[in-house]
Amino acid sequence: MGFSIVSLMNSMFRRSFVSAGLRPDTVSVDSDTTIHCWIPSSLPVSNESKESNPNPKPMLLLIPGFGLHAVWHWNAQVGPLSRHFDIIVPDLIFFGGSTTSSSLRSEVFQAESFTRLLDVLGVADRQLYIAGTSYGGFVAYNMAHSLGPERVKRVVIASSDLLKSEEDDKELMARGGVENLVDLMLPKDTKTLKSLLGLTTYRAPKFMPEFLLRDIKRENNEKKLEILNGLIVGTKDFELAPLQQDVLVIWGEGDQIFSVDKAYKMKEKLGHKARLEILPKTGHMPHQEDSKRFNNFLLNFLLDTSKP
Repeated sequence: MGFSIVSLMNSMFRRSFVSAGLRPDTVSVDSDTTIHCWIPSSLPVSNESKESNPNPKPMLLLIPGFGLHAVWHWNAQVGPLSRHFDIIVPDLIFFGGSTTSSSLRSEVFQAESFTRLLDVLGVADRQLYIAGTSYGGFVAYNMAHSLGPERVKRVVIASSDLLKSEEDDKELMARGGVENLVDLMLPKDTKTLKSLLGLTTYRAPKFMPEFLLRDIKRENNEKKLEILNGLIVGTKDFELAPLQQDVLVIWGEGDQIFSVDKAYKMKEKLGHKARLEILPKTGHMPHQEDSKRFNNFLLNFLLDTSKP
């Protein structure tokens, strides 16, 4: 197959997960669905020995966005967060090694599958925190809403427009120079991929070699297209309801995928327990572009240090 930059980066990011005390696992959550995930090395897969650690850390579920494997999304967070939490990082279905034979494709289905994952791993009774970025924020919201404050204590929704509309999609298509949103999110050519990368970052790289763009584009497949077409957020079937948990909304000031204006509106809709942090000089990926400040916001909120 030849040299692959994406494979090399995957290996580098996997090492950061291993260094954070995580190990990869593949878990059948039901007869249809299998989730590839990263779990604490100390966590037993079966329930039989789960009492071996009488003082476990709180459980933190990190849900990735729509893109490459989960290790690309949270590699800058797992180290600092693992000092305080037992972390689980699943791949979205049809990303990495996660797959299903079910016909369901929505973010609600992803949320239900991750809930079953926690059950199978034997951590359903553990205090749970959830953080999701971009598409992962849609999943995080659904989990928090369905499980309630009895199971989910705090929620982080990063760069994730739960109020997105058809008009927002049209504006994004115009910025990306495409006639179909799917063509932008799953580019068929390197020119469109370069346009997408320019929209996701605050300062787009001036030069990206063609071989690297082709390598990234190879990760696209038809199943991911089904995930986009199965979105409920942004349709008449979805209405954003307030959450009962404390919620942190984090947004990049220069986000061109989801406008920062929507962050303020979403914070109000999520209820009086929601707070908002805007990261200057970042785009759609503040957790990568300014990981130090992002991590500080995350830890202050999750550990309830109450710093503004």
